[in-house]
Amino acid sequence: MAKQTVIEQKAQLVNEVADKMKATPAFIAFQYQGLTVEQFQNLRRSLLKDGCHISVIKNNISRRASEQLGYSEFADVLKGAIAIVFSGEDIVAPAKGLFEFAKDNDKVVIEKGVVDGEIYDYAKLQTLATLPSRDTLLTQLAAGMLGTLTQLSIGLNMVAEKQEQAA
Repeated sequence: MAKQTVIEQKAQLVNEVADKMKATPAFIAFQYQGLTVEQFQNLRRSLLKDGCHISVIKNNISRRASEQLGYSEFADVLKGAIAIVFSGEDIVAPAKGLFEFAKDNDKVVIEKGVVDGEIYDYAKLQTLATLPSRDTLLTQLAAGMLGTLTQLSIGLNMVAEKQEQAA
């Protein structure tokens, strides 16, 4: 009876982790062995500012959840001291935060990630980390649109002035 309860609890945990993986647009597995508690907390705080959060989940639970979702390549890296960082709305934030932290801490080893349902290896994650954040991209888009509108209004104003002068 007790063994059945434990199995049910683990199955529930697997489903919860799978739901968490489904609900987030990006998540990345990384090794953290050798980090002090203070360093790990600093990493957690810096990622939290970007809307991300870190979970240390038993590898067997994480592996089963990722296999349940069809991410068997991702499940292969879930061995040893692995943590998973889950993104908020910005899919660039976890990669950018991890790579930024890894520059100063060689103990952080980025393994693999899943971004919008696609498996990303180290190289793809590194490329993703170089992209501007969502907010920056939106700002650039707004500035580009504003510049175009400004030029359009100047052009229309010049046409209107020419027509007034001709009349």
